[in-house]
Amino acid sequence: MKVFQIRHEVTGAILWTGSAPDPLAALDAMAHEAGYYDHSDIPDHLRAGGLAIEEIRV
Repeated sequence: MKVFQIRHEVTGAILWTGSAPDPLAALDAMAHEAGYYDHSDIPDHLRAGGLAIEEIRV
């Protein structure tokens, strides 16, 4: 598994860090941990400004 970090592009806030096989799975994992079914349920106000998904090396 790879380790990803998801940030809000405008604020720079780190929203999630964890392991996932790919960036889309990382978005799903972040959403699930926040109580949503998957990334498509993330509210628009969180998506506004964009989400940056970056693979980090540990």
